[in-house]
Amino acid sequence: MPNKSVLESLSIGSWIQLGHPAVAEIMAAAGFDWLTVDLEHSTISLAEAENLIRIIDLKGVVPLVRLSSNNSEQIKRVMDAGAHGVIIPMVKSEAEVKRAVRAVKYPPDGDRSVGLARAQGYGTSFSEYYKWQKEESLVIVQIEHIEAVNNLEKILSVPGVDAYIVGPYDLSGSLGIPGQFENPTFLKAMKQIRDVAERLEMPGGVHVVEPNPEELKKCIADGNRFIAYGVDTRMLDVACRLGLAGLKN
Repeated sequence: MPNKSVLESLSIGSWIQLGHPAVAEIMAAAGFDWLTVDLEHSTISLAEAENLIRIIDLKGVVPLVRLSSNNSEQIKRVMDAGAHGVIIPMVKSEAEVKRAVRAVKYPPDGDRSVGLARAQGYGTSFSEYYKWQKEESLVIVQIEHIEAVNNLEKILSVPGVDAYIVGPYDLSGSLGIPGQFENPTFLKAMKQIRDVAERLEMPGGVHVVEPNPEELKKCIADGNRFIAYGVDTRMLDVACRLGLAGLKN
């Protein structure tokens, strides 16, 4: 299984909200370092998620899952399905993050119960998986509320947290300025996040929602190193509209 080397240098992933296996196969072949199956803002079922995880994994890309909420039962099930890690949405406190880390890890580091599913080789490789989850499973916190920004040092200092990613739409919404990414209040919050993360040497970045290569380049130039680029639905929409641009009036 790929390990935490995905956090050691610039890595670019994306979001999957469409449950068809072809979507995961196409995106995994495109060159992304990791792909996130999004259970928060999609209708993807757990069974569909497992198949998407399987495809991403077998293509040699790191499969992550963005949870629908900070739910220990869901964490257990997606990890058993073979996810290499989870993205925890809308965290606001140190206590919430500690709960998520414990749900990912087996005792003594956590309290996840043992199942013999895909991740454990259906019972043939539990010992190897136990060692892997202890050393290599990923817990990524999503910073998307001003409460999280204000508690960021405590959040990122929780043992077992590996990286962070900013959700710009919800963060701007929590500031009362949804979608206003050039607003000074939003930019101030982003600077506060970067300053804390740099001081703690915590890898992280932001979700560049619109598939715009210039925005991605700017994001990299700003020092972000763990970047989500686009969403499958937005990529499809943008490609369709660009193809028809100027042809129909």
